Amino acid sequence: MNFPLMLVIAVAVCGALALLDLLFLAPRRRAAIDTYQAGVAQADPQVLQRLAREPVLVEYGKSFFPVLALVLVLRSFLVEPFQIPSGSMKPTLEVGDFILVNKFAYGLRLPVLDTKVVDIGEPQRGDVMVFRYPSDPNVNYIKRVVGLPGDHLRYSSDKRLFVNGQPVAERLIGDEPGSLGSARLYHEKLGAAEHLVRKEMRRYRIEPDREWTVPAGHYFMVGDNRDNSNDSRYWDDPNILPALQGMVPDRNIVGKAFAVWMSWPEPKLSNLPTFSRVGLIH
Repeated sequence: MNFPLMLVIAVAVCGALALLDLLFLAPRRRAAIDTYQAGVAQADPQVLQRLAREPVLVEYGKSFFPVLALVLVLRSFLVEPFQIPSGSMKPTLEVGDFILVNKFAYGLRLPVLDTKVVDIGEPQRGDVMVFRYPSDPNVNYIKRVVGLPGDHLRYSSDKRLFVNGQPVAERLIGDEPGSLGSARLYHEKLGAAEHLVRKEMRRYRIEPDREWTVPAGHYFMVGDNRDNSNDSRYWDDPNILPALQGMVPDRNIVGKAFAVWMSWPEPKLSNLPTFSRVGLIH
């Protein structure tokens, strides 16, 4: 379901009904009332009420238009809510986290068309960003920005990340609680962002070093759950040019994730939402 398109259509329909009433239907109702009052000695209140009554569609359209228009503006240009469906960003984000995404951090874009009309800023290394999956733009992904246009990246077989020949600074925190030593948490500094990353000790993906060069207008995205993230390191689409494999084009950017406002891993009455994880995203 393309919710932005449905919202735009709903606003357009309700707005058209409101405009139709303003320009044509309301003047006709007023003219009918004036004609009726001029032809009788004393007007019947019930008749006046019937003549002044708006058509049902117009009434609903005028009622919903300001609400839908406000939602469209907020959702398209200011803030949009999302829910985290997977654990690819653990420990930064957990399954069931409800997050807020800043829609203007990287420029204002037209709804549905996603054309940038006002250039405000660009993604920075370390940002947590929501974007449309290059192979299926109907699906939203959330990962961390690792590579900027022009960067040379390397991910080594010992799970180290290198940017432009320099290893990304990391410090071992210890075993992940409850993992029985199968996973470890590291403190990582990527650009100005300082955050935790998770690495599996039982190597699910043992592979040789891989390298990429990020082309202009594209970004390289990696999940904080380094061994359980479907990200730029592993995307392989035969319909995309080899030089662009794994890259997220600027036109696919949705916005910058900046806060968790609620968490509800299993939406059901027996398991109510929690606000213990409310806070800014680093």
